[in-house]
Amino acid sequence: MPVREKFDEELAVLRGKLLDLGHFAENALSLSIQALENHDIELALEIMENDTKANILYEEINDYAILLIAKQQPVAIDLRRIIVAIKIATDIERIADFAVNIAKSTIRIGKEDHVKPIVHIKQMHAICLTMLNDSLSAFNEEDLKKAKAVADMDDEVDDLYGQTIVDLLRISGEQSERIPQITQLSFVCRYLERAADHVTNISEHIFYLVKGKQFDLND
Repeated sequence: MPVREKFDEELAVLRGKLLDLGHFAENALSLSIQALENHDIELALEIMENDTKANILYEEINDYAILLIAKQQPVAIDLRRIIVAIKIATDIERIADFAVNIAKSTIRIGKEDHVKPIVHIKQMHAICLTMLNDSLSAFNEEDLKKAKAVADMDDEVDDLYGQTIVDLLRISGEQSERIPQITQLSFVCRYLERAADHVTNISEHIFYLVKGKQFDLND
């Protein structure tokens, strides 16, 4: 097999591992909100136990990328493809960690009824999932237009985050006995807001991959 063809196959393997990690994080995030909504402690525990799979995938990506660099000594965009895969894997692994954190908050809340419907939290979650899915597609296709559209969605999450925190603070003033739960729901909002920030990072990595220079898409 020609050297270039072999290298392209190895890059495809790396890309496949990264997409697997991304889909794992998507699923974990979805299950974490499902557990929160349904007060499902068993599901929350399962999410925490399964997180080792994300860690294993993350290590596999890093090890494979380092091996590729050492073996192929790539330059220019080929080197950026490998470096960006490592960077994106780090962001995705953090998103999977946020799913675990949401599961922990679910356990701490327990069976206590929510102080308010978690409508805004579910909206934040839905936007985060769309962002993550579209960012993985943008990476796979090296599509800057799609990457920019993903970054633009971060503002929607920020707005919902601010609105939800204001609502929770108001309720804490009226129902001081519910502050422990309100604190956990505030944490959940923060985890989703940070997850969206990490997806925005992924978009920035895609711009670096294609353009060869750093872009700040948070402006």
